[in-house]
Amino acid sequence: MSTRLSATEAAKTLIDELKARHGNLMFHQSGGCCEGSAPMCLQEGEFLLGTSDVKVGEVHGVPFYMNKTQFEYWQHTHLTLDAIVGHGGMFSLEQATGKHFLIRSRLFTDEELQNLEPVEQCG
Repeated sequence: MSTRLSATEAAKTLIDELKARHGNLMFHQSGGCCEGSAPMCLQEGEFLLGTSDVKVGEVHGVPFYMNKTQFEYWQHTHLTLDAIVGHGGMFSLEQATGKHFLIRSRLFTDEELQNLEPVEQCG
């Protein structure tokens, strides 16, 4: 089964740091502009999910959600969560670390498309 998500070592390290400080986490990727185009890392349950969201999978043990309209655009891409130096969204937990999460993407191969893990409808 092909996964839809992966994480770089930098992202895994930052996730581990945030888990140690805040407990269970979640990511939400919306389709908005500016801060809304970056993945937001929140304490699990801090963001209310609804029927307009899907669970794309998990990245380093953390559930990753996305607005289903945004997912329609990205359904053919593998998403890699990365962490780089700089400041991201002000509501995302990594804001105080001097780093921020971002998404890198690539198109799935034909073989990967045939074996993709399913997404879960929220709400």
